[in-house]
Amino acid sequence: MKILIGGAWPYANGSLHIGHLSSLIGGDVLARYHRLRGDTVCYVSGSDCHGTPITIKARREGVHPSSIAEHYHREFEDSFRRLGFTYDSYGCTTSSYHKAFVREFFTALRRKGFLYEKEVEQAFCAKCGQFLPDRFVIGNCPVCGKNAKGDQCDHCGSLLDPVQLSDRRCGICSTEPEFRKSTHLFIPLSRLEKEIRDYLDKAEHWRANAVGLTGRYLDEGLHDRAATRDIDWGIDVPIPGFEDKKIYVWLEAVLGYLSGCRQWCEKTGNSFETFWNPDSDDVRHYYVHGKDNIPFHTVILPALLLAHGGLRLPDRIVSAEYETLEGRKISTSENWAVWIPYLLERYQPDSIRYFFIANGPEKKDSDFSWLEFVNTHNADLAGQFGNLVNRTLVFIQKSYGARVPEGCPDAQIGPVIEEAFRRCGEFIEEGAFRDALQSAFSLVRFANKYFDDRKPWITVREAPEDCAQTLFSLVQIIGNLSVLLEPFIPFSCEKTRKMLGDLEPSGWKPVFVEAGRRLNEPEILFKRLDKKVAEEELQRLRERTTPT
Repeated sequence: MKILIGGAWPYANGSLHIGHLSSLIGGDVLARYHRLRGDTVCYVSGSDCHGTPITIKARREGVHPSSIAEHYHREFEDSFRRLGFTYDSYGCTTSSYHKAFVREFFTALRRKGFLYEKEVEQAFCAKCGQFLPDRFVIGNCPVCGKNAKGDQCDHCGSLLDPVQLSDRRCGICSTEPEFRKSTHLFIPLSRLEKEIRDYLDKAEHWRANAVGLTGRYLDEGLHDRAATRDIDWGIDVPIPGFEDKKIYVWLEAVLGYLSGCRQWCEKTGNSFETFWNPDSDDVRHYYVHGKDNIPFHTVILPALLLAHGGLRLPDRIVSAEYETLEGRKISTSENWAVWIPYLLERYQPDSIRYFFIANGPEKKDSDFSWLEFVNTHNADLAGQFGNLVNRTLVFIQKSYGARVPEGCPDAQIGPVIEEAFRRCGEFIEEGAFRDALQSAFSLVRFANKYFDDRKPWITVREAPEDCAQTLFSLVQIIGNLSVLLEPFIPFSCEKTRKMLGDLEPSGWKPVFVEAGRRLNEPEILFKRLDKKVAEEELQRLRERTTPT
């Protein structure tokens, strides 16, 4: 199959934090799994580098917006690389290729009658001397009454327009904005409402939050949305008469999935048309993102694809709920966050990956606590998987000269391994990464119990053949775990295969480690963390926090 995996594009105005990671890690699990299956994978994402928040940060720091965007783009690339994310295409919205693609797409929408001109009253801050993007008008939501931004209420999820807010204020200086007339190009979402409704009704393999929120947007009625804005930092509008405006960031950012895929196809000799064929049974698209990005992937992106025509709509929506921190909502403005560069400086990438998969916000909000992070690392990685690998391979090194002892496939173990591959694969394809990881880890627990029940430290003297069979069987399990756990904790799996004499997997299927195989020197995969680490980290977090 041809698999496209779209990971949400993080906004390049600050470092990545655990909220980003918890919603994005599933994309790499999917990519690694499908490559093992032999599928052709295009795993695409990038840095969202345009928009007013970046210009404001640049103004405060006395630099050009490009300096801010480039700094965080490079930091994102480094963080994702160190976390083991295997993007096939990781770009940025400031690239010349993306800009050219977006202008081409925008022109096609105009030619096909899906852009129209309309004079509107747009929020303008006299004190700041600029028109305000919707999200920089703040006030009270007309639906739930809570604090909201002019484009969307984070509390109830309603899509908004700034004029709908009460008690409106400039999000930059808190001055009450005025409204001035300006002519913009609009996308007629209302014309596409029935098609999007039909699309939702036929959708399968979506997370429940995506189905529910999308249905509510449609029930409220889709409103036409501005596609251009009076801002300085963005992609030029390729339509005569609109040269002084930019393409709205909400539109051009989601088109990054297409521009990134097409650029990758041109480099690798794959067919972009085949990857985006709307009728092919041999193509599947996954979109992996957080809850606040749902409407952009289930309403906005499908609307753009429908308006253009001939392009595949999202097949599987993998939308996370929210990640909280020590029982509180993450707040970047107050520095109540755990930043990914900070985590990577101090902890193994597999420990980080494992925690956010095993405790991911798939069906409900999940909470990161330092105590739980330490306990999970110690119990599951050091105490279960790492202990299994270490005690088995050290035993073979000492008792069998570092060679796999003679044995034959255990009739009890083969079916357990095959079932683990089947269940784990099914869960991954459904976006149930927590269940997938647990199904794989059940084999770790099975193996540790097998080790304890068979007592090789006794049988090595009293029943040598039985001991050899035990260790032979345990090596088979460990070899297969190095494949099963590859999508989740790839660095440790690579080390494990190296210890197993540079074992090479042949895909998403059971492997066989032959008797007599020379093993390499065992090494400890995971060292236990002292419980006081959690207390120290929590104290640092509290000391760093800056209440606003």
